[in-house]
Amino acid sequence: MKTTGTTPVPSAGETPHDPYGALRVPAFRWFIISLMAMTVGVQIQGIAVAWQLYAATNDPLALGLAGLAEVLPFLALSLPAGQWADRHDRKRLALIGIGVLVLCATLFLAMTTGLHARVSGTVRGVGSTAWSSPLVIYAVLAVSGVARAILQPARQALGTMIVPSTLYANAATWRSSTWQFASVVGPAVGGLMFAFSGPLITYAATLALLLLAFWGMSVVQVPPRVIGPAHSTDGAGILEGVRFVLRDKLVLAALSLDMFAVLFGGATALLPVFTSTVLHVSPEWLGYLRAAPAVGAVCMALVIAHQPPMKNAGRTLLFAVATWGLSIIGFALSRNVWLSCALLAMGGAVDSVSVVIRSTLLQARTPPHVMGRVMAVNSIFIGSANEIGAFESGLTARLLGAVNSVLLGGVATLMVVASMATFSPTLRRLKRLHGPDTGE
Repeated sequence: MKTTGTTPVPSAGETPHDPYGALRVPAFRWFIISLMAMTVGVQIQGIAVAWQLYAATNDPLALGLAGLAEVLPFLALSLPAGQWADRHDRKRLALIGIGVLVLCATLFLAMTTGLHARVSGTVRGVGSTAWSSPLVIYAVLAVSGVARAILQPARQALGTMIVPSTLYANAATWRSSTWQFASVVGPAVGGLMFAFSGPLITYAATLALLLLAFWGMSVVQVPPRVIGPAHSTDGAGILEGVRFVLRDKLVLAALSLDMFAVLFGGATALLPVFTSTVLHVSPEWLGYLRAAPAVGAVCMALVIAHQPPMKNAGRTLLFAVATWGLSIIGFALSRNVWLSCALLAMGGAVDSVSVVIRSTLLQARTPPHVMGRVMAVNSIFIGSANEIGAFESGLTARLLGAVNSVLLGGVATLMVVASMATFSPTLRRLKRLHGPDTGE
């Protein structure tokens, strides 16, 4: 790299950094549209479900049980779904997963429509208490866990097929920023929509967005690929992704760091409790608090997209997760809603850094024929940690109170970072995410 004054100039033969490289691929643009629509829809639905559960039970543990109801079938099916993604059409599997989410949204809408009809007296006998009870809500969430198990490894592996390997980091950045932007819009719109229009309109909007996500994925043009060398259906084939992660110490360290940070440092599940009993603000603030981490993440992702590749990725990852833990501790101690939003935004910003590093590392080091199974392991490490963390937060909140639950989670996150920095020199010494610096 040559310089003219203070401005870097690419040397002869060196490809200049294009911050919009992945977005210039048509299939990736449709992929992003589907991802955004689905994420906004699921976030809006999550707001409605959380408020209805907490209003019905007045128990923070009910919010944790909602996460547990979704994560158990997700865990049970993730490894088989990863093998399906390596053996079958990934786009078709992604469409099946989104289709099941459409079914779940339809069921939530049907519950709410029946309950509304019963309360208003327009249709007698529809929307019974049993039909709209927390147990039925948990059952539908369990079905959505099945959908996630099918969707995530197929969609993540599909993302590596529609862009060249040189754009993996750029694509990961745009996927992250799209997801985070949708996470800004979803909770904010969902909170306001639920507060001013009620659950009926909220669930109808969710259904419309999930249908858009299904259509967007259906028009993604996927190049042909060679299926894995052995169509085995035994345990060894299913566990190949686990074996790969366990063999690769760098990938294992990065996944473990993120998993424990999400497991211990999550405050999202308790935001309804903080909104009403700690910060003492009106319901629409739940949407703003839910959106705050995504605001920070979007801003950071846009900065990352316009920067050249990282030169000290390992240390950057450790610093990002440590800062995430500190932001969670600050949130637990805050009694000002604006300060709480700022701390959550800071946490979201450093989480975006972590997501880009982990995603790029996985894609760069994983062979294509096991990508689905490795992405399934990634989903188990990260995706399940959200729901298990929600259950852990709900349980400790019931035993120790919401503030102490989040505070202890932040402290535990810092302890995990310190342990990983001490016992994983491979991660600590990681330089670039591509090339020889990613080796052992």
